[in-house]
Amino acid sequence: MSRILLILTALLFAIPAAAEDYEKGPNEGLMLDVAGIDAELLTAGSTVTINVFKPFSPTPVSTKGYSAAVLITSGTGRETVALAPSGENSLKGDAKSAIGSGTTITLTLKTSEGKSGQVKYKTR
Repeated sequence: MSRILLILTALLFAIPAAAEDYEKGPNEGLMLDVAGIDAELLTAGSTVTINVFKPFSPTPVSTKGYSAAVLITSGTGRETVALAPSGENSLKGDAKSAIGSGTTITLTLKTSEGKSGQVKYKTR
């Protein structure tokens, strides 16, 4: 009996999570922690917007001095899009085609303080 429990426990930990646990951002986007900030992903048509906030707070963080890019993967298609500061706390860029549901978007970001990180979103 204990051997069966041990095997079941091992299998449970070996199975990856089925979906990323996203926080909901102030603008209803998918939000994840990266490089010491909260990054909220919004997509509209072919536009990718990342809104930047203080961790666990809806307080905007200036994106002056930030650099970022996203890798958009859908089916067999892949596209890299550079993001530029836009407005007070946003980074924005345009893909060649519309971004649909189920698309994987990998954000690579560097803050003005030099912290860098990468997170992966799956659009819904």
